[in-house]
Amino acid sequence: MVTSNVPWLSVLWLVPLAGSVLIILLPPSLRQVAKWTGVIVSVATLAVALVIAAGFKTGGAPYQFLENHPWIPAFGAGYNLGVDGIAVVLVLLTAILIPLLLIAGWNDGGQGARGVHAYVALTLAIESMVLISVVALDVLLFYVFFEAMLIPMYFLIGGFGKGANRSRAAVKFLLYNLFGGLIMLAAVIGLYVVTAQHGSGTFDFREIVTGISSGRFAGVDPAVFKALFLGFMFAFAVKAPLWPLHRWLPDACVEATPATAVLITAVMDKVGTFGMLRYCLQLFPDPSTYFRPFIVTLAIVGVIYGAVVAIGQKDMMRLIAYTSISHFGFIIAGIFVMTSQGQSGSTLYMLNHGLSTAAVFLIAGFLVTRRGSRLIADFGGVQKVAPVLAGTFLVSSMATLSLPGLAPFVSEFLVLVGTFNRYWLAAAFGSTALVLAAIYMLWLYQRVMTGPVAEGNDRISDLKARELIVVAPLIALLFVLGVYPKPVLDIINPAVDHTMITIGQHDPAPTVPPGAGIPRTAEGAHR
Repeated sequence: MVTSNVPWLSVLWLVPLAGSVLIILLPPSLRQVAKWTGVIVSVATLAVALVIAAGFKTGGAPYQFLENHPWIPAFGAGYNLGVDGIAVVLVLLTAILIPLLLIAGWNDGGQGARGVHAYVALTLAIESMVLISVVALDVLLFYVFFEAMLIPMYFLIGGFGKGANRSRAAVKFLLYNLFGGLIMLAAVIGLYVVTAQHGSGTFDFREIVTGISSGRFAGVDPAVFKALFLGFMFAFAVKAPLWPLHRWLPDACVEATPATAVLITAVMDKVGTFGMLRYCLQLFPDPSTYFRPFIVTLAIVGVIYGAVVAIGQKDMMRLIAYTSISHFGFIIAGIFVMTSQGQSGSTLYMLNHGLSTAAVFLIAGFLVTRRGSRLIADFGGVQKVAPVLAGTFLVSSMATLSLPGLAPFVSEFLVLVGTFNRYWLAAAFGSTALVLAAIYMLWLYQRVMTGPVAEGNDRISDLKARELIVVAPLIALLFVLGVYPKPVLDIINPAVDHTMITIGQHDPAPTVPPGAGIPRTAEGAHR
């Protein structure tokens, strides 16, 4: 572990927040300065994230880089920060993507007097809030920023989106997530009341988990914990999103800019699945087990639903948005089957989905900007006029359908193995998404990129240097993590083991159905 007394986790989330404030204070005429300042600040945040990742000891304490300070002592709330292996992976994902998104959305701020300033500042503000959400070890602290990130995202969708219905999509996004947050607030307050009735009231995550493990809350009615679990789970299921609470996501992704769509699906929504893994499972192990079959069922329905609906889309960006609903179903299923393979696969899937979705969304966005249309029917023959764009889109499409050798394959395979060990039928249904994914992504590529050059597509230019700076690192990471995911899994696995121990779960022992054994002798075969 890094031995310096530098509060690295505070620096991690305060750097982008300070950068956001600085950019807002810049004179309106300094639009280019605002853009470059945003990129520099996001790269500095990435540097801090790399320091934390380098200093994190996989064989060390479950939570490292701890910071503990009083915040609201009267309510038992503290400024408590710390990272485990799961949080480290999400910190890296966020820190890697934000500078790429700022470069990809270089021209998304509009031509208004302070449009560029607001766009860049809002993006950095969301980065800051996501980072503190994943490093917070206080339930109230987590909740505050879990909700606060909705406001800058609302303005990014409604104020800078390119679609005609962006205001409606922004309101829909906000209402869905605020309602989920309201339910969670009631659960957060209820959790505090329970701790106050059985000792001193606290929001300290580790203290509550220790109390649950030691039997401190044994006298609490199990129905109370089930209700509290549902309050947390509902908010996370809206943000993730889990079918059937997904309705806000396609509209938000279509109406927003491609960079903002990636910010939603690859960064912000991961706080929902992270919350399930940390808060739902560890604070409420028994209710999580009780509701496990129901949630896994919803997740698998989401996997198939997202894939089937994607096949029928005529809008390229909406198709990609529905693929994310399918992928989130895999992530949530892996979390709630409560096996080490499933949870390791889900955490790795959060990272790999972020990279693959960023690649496919951004490349599709570059193409849509050139053509001026999102309709798949308006394209055709793009690979003849823009071969690099078509080639990178092909790689990112193959990653989206989990082609072996690319990063998402490993995580999806682990999720399916972990699910099979607990619920073989759910894994069987989930596996159908592999075929469905091949249908919607290969068909999309065929219609857009192959065949004769459609009318109006002959003017489509290939990727420019700025766009290659965005796409190249994503493609490289998809290959590297597809071939050698071990360094990331070495960080994830100890955190998953700690979670499994905390919730009292063990991997199911392999079983062989009666009569499935192979006879030892020919004589035995005739018996």
